[in-house]
Amino acid sequence: MTTGLPGEPTRRTVARVLPVSAEDRVLLLLGCDPAVPDVQYWFTVGGAADPGEPLAHAGVRELREETGIEVDPAALGDPFGTFEVEFSWNGRSYVNESTLFAVAVEETPISFAGLDHLESQSIFDARWWTPEELHDDGRAVDPRLIDQMRAAIAHVRGGLS
Repeated sequence: MTTGLPGEPTRRTVARVLPVSAEDRVLLLLGCDPAVPDVQYWFTVGGAADPGEPLAHAGVRELREETGIEVDPAALGDPFGTFEVEFSWNGRSYVNESTLFAVAVEETPISFAGLDHLESQSIFDARWWTPEELHDDGRAVDPRLIDQMRAAIAHVRGGLS
């Protein structure tokens, strides 16, 4: 994570993990920006890599902390995409350089026991979604999420992403 001059956004290298079920549903989290608690949205599991931490390791750490699901870093395989996003969260500006991983997992109960205090105040639910269901719901954090879900499903099924 790097910070620039005062007022400049914090730049972070982030691993995002899209768990995909046998029913072609993707596990997403429902949360909010603590500064705007009334606006809730669905987003992917993941977060910033610690200094020197490989992205796949960051991804499985975040998956375990945010959902209780444990997988081996090798299970993530190669990333299927990258994207940059600039946003505000809890009154701070960030630019995330995000790397997307997909992993095939069984739909399983989710545990929020690994959330830190701020996460526990801003993550409320988890749900397995098809891209079409999320599109109809209209609360994706980013319009690119629907296509990222489709790409994750194709990636774990061995198709082109």
